Amino acid sequence: MKRTLSSSVLKKKKLDETSTEDEVDIPTEDTVEAMSPVVAGVKPRLGGSGSAWKAGALSDAEQILQAERKQVVDRILSGRHELRIDPSQINDVIGTDRRDDWRDQEAFKALKESIAKNGQDTPIHVWPADPNWQPDEREPEDVEGVKFHLIVGRRRHAILEELGLPVRALLVPQSQRGTKEEQFEMLFMRFRENEERENLSAFERLVSIGEMFEQLQDTTQEKRLSATEFSKRVGVHNSAVSRGRAVFAAKDQILHTCKNAYDLSHRDLEKFLVGLSGKADATAKKKPAKAKKFIVLRRIGSRKLSVTGQGGRLSVAATGLALDEDVLNGLGDVIAEYLDKHGSK
Repeated sequence: MKRTLSSSVLKKKKLDETSTEDEVDIPTEDTVEAMSPVVAGVKPRLGGSGSAWKAGALSDAEQILQAERKQVVDRILSGRHELRIDPSQINDVIGTDRRDDWRDQEAFKALKESIAKNGQDTPIHVWPADPNWQPDEREPEDVEGVKFHLIVGRRRHAILEELGLPVRALLVPQSQRGTKEEQFEMLFMRFRENEERENLSAFERLVSIGEMFEQLQDTTQEKRLSATEFSKRVGVHNSAVSRGRAVFAAKDQILHTCKNAYDLSHRDLEKFLVGLSGKADATAKKKPAKAKKFIVLRRIGSRKLSVTGQGGRLSVAATGLALDEDVLNGLGDVIAEYLDKHGSK
């Protein structure tokens, strides 16, 4: 009986004759999988538990990445993760509590030189313009096109805008957003930062205190705020509240009168306010000017007639004339008729 060899045996024999074992390309799992035929449209699963492990590892990695991104979102919203924001996306909605020419001061120029050389050391503080804004969990740090409100760091923001550099920023707590005290909260955070980090002049400090008090007073009209309550809330001495209110009320007058308003000490400001108060009291106590008196003289024969008018009062004096009731009635009729026709000027 004739024996035949299978094609697989012949192929193996031929392979052995032409190549050594080291030269043989042993198919990997991937190549075997690629070479495997598709049966009934379904690709057979090869590799056993190894492929399952890989799939599980990828799933775990994706979950870890999602968790890390969520942590970044939470840290951004709680002010513990910095953002890099284009300066043009940040608007100053409350303005500065510093002097109007703060950009021209040596301190501003020195800070600009330092930032240009060494970069921004301290992040500024902002609020998102939309209180309901949330970072995108897929890319939490991407804030392109998002608008923010500037709270603290006006000089740094202005400098970075001039230098064309992005701003390092932190979100600050938004517990008062949407309430009556939203504006006061922004003013208070601005004041607290400047108190801690900058040497405010006496004038700047008192103006800021006065502005905060008036703003908070407007939001609590149903229950008037006392100076003592306010001083405890913002952490200033009670005496600074009354002085702050007075300086804030007279801010424009002080700036107009005193060329060196930002260099004045607390004592200088008190003297100025006392001077203003004294002038006000003097004006209030000053008697109104008297109406001008007019006197008209006439002659009745050899006698003199004097008619005097002052502020609506009219008096007639006729020396040496006997004026009885009939004469006075006749005179009254003449005066009344004249005034009725000609009126009074």
